Amino acid sequence: MTDDECLIDDEARISNVETSSNIQMTKVRRGLSSAFGFRYSFVIGHSSFVILLALAQVLDAASFPTAQEILASVRMQQSMQQLDLQGQLREDNLVIPFRLIQTGPVIRYSFENPEEVLQLRLGENGSRLDVVSDTTTKRVPASKLNQKIRGTAATYADMALKFLYWPDGVVLGEETVRTRRCWKLQLRAPSRESPYSNVLLWVDEASGALMRLDCYDAKGQLVKRFEVISGQKIDNRWFLKQMRIEELQPGTNNVVGRTYLEIKK
Repeated sequence: MTDDECLIDDEARISNVETSSNIQMTKVRRGLSSAFGFRYSFVIGHSSFVILLALAQVLDAASFPTAQEILASVRMQQSMQQLDLQGQLREDNLVIPFRLIQTGPVIRYSFENPEEVLQLRLGENGSRLDVVSDTTTKRVPASKLNQKIRGTAATYADMALKFLYWPDGVVLGEETVRTRRCWKLQLRAPSRESPYSNVLLWVDEASGALMRLDCYDAKGQLVKRFEVISGQKIDNRWFLKQMRIEELQPGTNNVVGRTYLEIKK
């Protein structure tokens, strides 16, 4: 090896040593910075994450329809039916047959033994439940709304569907009920006249059909649940086949009564 080659080799080793030293010093400085700056960096990073998450939630929520838009679609879907079907309320060995006739926004339930005809009219701004006879049509009195229909879990107030017009509602998000993608809404009663203080409502996004309804009393305790168990196609449109209605003991979630509403073609 020549003297020049030795000199170049020595300079290279010196350079490598200096480079290694610089790398080590850089690591030390980074270590010190990490040791003293970790909490600050974590706080900044965490805050940024929270801000981005909140922004994503706001943007996502902005894509949801409003509760009033969803309820309007439900009312429209309910009032477009033209039906003449047989149905029944069934609880244990008790079976209550009825006939269901619907002409647009007017739905009639006809019972026998004793004879009783209930008529539900879905208006633009509210619903009205009447008792119909051969000579008169009278609104179901407020004193009767909380009474059970023929001893089942369903009441006259349940049949009136008043919650579809409650103005105070929010969309909580999306959930799946019986494989169906649904909007989940929370609705609050506008007055104390309602038997329920608020309800949680699941609405099928594709059809506007009611899939589930959880009803709460004035203390915020779950007291009744309605849930669609199965559907059927009638005249190329999906319609209720079976709904389960459960009465629950407030504060315990124990089922104390279970009725099935069933519709036959």
